[in-house]
Parts: sequence; structure tokens; C-alpha cells
Amino acid sequence: MSRHLLALPTLLSLLMPSASPADNWPEFRGPTAQGVVRHGRLPTEWAPDKNVTWKQTIPGNGWSSPVLWGGRVYLTTSVPDGKDLSLRALCLDAATGKVVWDKEAIRQEAGKAPRIHGKNTDASATPVVDGKRLYAHFGHLGTACLDLDGNVVWRNTELRYAPVHGNGGSPVLVDDLLVFSIDGADKQAVVALDRGTGFVRWQTDRQSRAVKTFSFGTPLVIEVGGAKQVVSQGSNVVSALDPKTGLEVWKVRTTGYSVVPRPVFGHGLLFVCTGFDAPSLLAIRPDGKGDVTDTHVAWKTSRNVPLTPSPLLHGDELYLISDRGVASCLDAKTGKVHWEERVGGNHSSSPLVADGKVYFQSEEGVGTVVRAATTFARVAKNDMKERTLASCAAADGSLYLRTETHLYRIDAPAEKGEN
Repeated sequence: MSRHLLALPTLLSLLMPSASPADNWPEFRGPTAQGVVRHGRLPTEWAPDKNVTWKQTIPGNGWSSPVLWGGRVYLTTSVPDGKDLSLRALCLDAATGKVVWDKEAIRQEAGKAPRIHGKNTDASATPVVDGKRLYAHFGHLGTACLDLDGNVVWRNTELRYAPVHGNGGSPVLVDDLLVFSIDGADKQAVVALDRGTGFVRWQTDRQSRAVKTFSFGTPLVIEVGGAKQVVSQGSNVVSALDPKTGLEVWKVRTTGYSVVPRPVFGHGLLFVCTGFDAPSLLAIRPDGKGDVTDTHVAWKTSRNVPLTPSPLLHGDELYLISDRGVASCLDAKTGKVHWEERVGGNHSSSPLVADGKVYFQSEEGVGTVVRAATTFARVAKNDMKERTLASCAAADGSLYLRTETHLYRIDAPAEKGEN
């Protein structure tokens, strides 16, 4: 298979971060990959004209989440250019919102991009930044690596497949690999590219009997018994792969397709949502070998399980928000329900937690903040009055919220006595 390479960087420095992960938000769901803000507080109140430090118009269409590194914000978008489609990466100054650069990563020729779902875009996958490079993934349309000045380092546009409803799953970095899933109508696999060259290092086909094979999963890297696993979900299956070889370590058979939520991991359990039509949430012990469907599922539930938003693990509690706006808090070890409350709206974005508070963002633009506790308590409700499906990002006490046309930086007002 041919690859489109613009450079062959091999320096080990590509693999070394240049700043503390706590100060950055490098991938979908942040430095933990699970939506947890480990340090500091975030604002709890905002509106289009309240606690907004800046807002910047973003051209085109995209529901990718912003990522942050070293005082800069990166995101992707899809911009019509005549009859073609320009898939672009943008860099903004985190302090001012000013666009530092706006570069085309991949060009899609007219008429060759398949139709997508009305809630999707051609730039829905969140990029990854590692302090040296930005990796912009557009699913079936291709993947590009850019340096942080916006120069394209390599492209791989040869991994074609037949998507259903477009693309959506984001990539993840593990060691010297960029890993993502391919789950279309004709092909289902997990792929690892060499992060320095864009070459395919391994490709593992899914082993599933799903009738509807399309999904939009984002892998999660976990460590079990001192060894890394790449957990990847597709239709009717969740499996763990050895990142060095791509070989399957274990799998659990499920029932569901069009899987979107990213798994979370803690307390020795992996929490996965199974997808359409009737979603369940499974708590899996990831220390098995082979098919562990009958032996390693610790508990499961089908109450108000999301089809799109990812679950959130904080302490001993697991927080969920269903697509129809029912929030719930469960004991992560047993599945016992502590509370269920309708917060309203329709939900696609994944929640995050900071300073003992959980943040939910609805498609209608309403952000709901609740206490991260075993009893329900609403802290605030904030209406941006603009559609949003992207998950929020956070860094240095600021919340970054992408709406249909803008990117906002939101900050709490300075307390009296502060400069």
C-alpha cells in the first residue's frame, strides 16, 4: 500500500513531552483520557455575555473537541472550497483566542466524500497533540501529522473504507504509535500507524458477528499487570490488543452497534457502553485471556445508559448522562444507583469533572453543573444559546467550549484582592 509522506522524522524527541500533562489537554477527554481535571477549579457560571474571556469564530463545520498544549489551542474543521472539501487544522492563542495559523491537512475531491448523518461532520474526530506534533484524524478521509507551526509532516489517505453516517472515532497515542479504529460497512479493524512516518505498523481485523458493523469508537490505553493494553470497541465486541503486535489479549462479546462512548477504567474494572439499539453498561475485569464474556463481566446495567456521551469515573462513583438528558450516579464497584435526575436537553458531548463538580453540556447549548456526590445537587445551569455537540476541554482553570460557529474560553471572575 502506498503512503503519502512529506518527511520522515525519526528523532526520539518526537516522543518526549515538552510540558507537564497537568497543564495541557492533549486528546479527547484530556490528559487522563477520561474527562478528569486533576488540578484546580473551573468556572461554574457562564453565558454568551458572562465570564467569557474571548470567543473566536471557527470557519466551516466540525464537532471535534479542542485540545491544548503549551498555551495554544488546536482543533479541526471541514470547509467547503469550491466543489472540494478542505479538511483543516487550526491553532489559536489560548490567552487571546487569536488564530495563529489555519492550514489544510487533507483535501477531499468533489463528490468523493460520502453523505454523513445530520448530527455529524467531516471533522468530528478530536486531534491529538504531544508537544511536538499535532495528529489530525478524519476517519475514512485520512490522517495527517503537522508540526506545531502548521507544516504537514506526513499524510496517510490510503486506509479507505465505506463509512456509515461519516466518521467520529478519535485516535490515541501509545508509545511510538497512533492508533484508531476502522468500523465501516465493508471493513472493521484497529490500525496502528508509526507516529513518525504514517506507515501502517499493524492492522488487526475485528472478530465479530455483528449484522450492523459500523461504529465510532475511540480506543483507551490501560495498564494491567504491568503491560499496556489498547482497548477498542466495535459493533458486538470490545477487545484488548497488545500495542506492540496488535494481537488480541482478550475480548467480550456484546450486543450493540454504532458504538460511540469511550470506555473508562478504574478500580480494576473497565466500563463500556454497548451502543444501539438498547444500550447496556458492562463492568469488565481486564485481566483475562481469550474470550472472557462468561467469566469477566463483574456487573451490568441497562438503566439510562448513554448511546453517545462517554461515562465518567470519579472516586468510587460512575456518572452517566443519557442522550435524552437523564443524569445518574452509580457505585462503580457494584452498579448500585445512588441517584437519577433529569437535567434536560439532548446530550452528545462527554462530561468532565473538576474540583468535585460534574459538567454536562447539552446539544441545545445548556451546560449543567452538579456536585460529584452520592446525593444530587445542582450547582448551576448555563445557556450559551447555540447548538453544541463537542465535548469541552479544560486547562489552567479555563473551560473551552465549542459551539456550532464559535470557540469560547470561559473563566471564573477574579475574586476581590486578586490582580
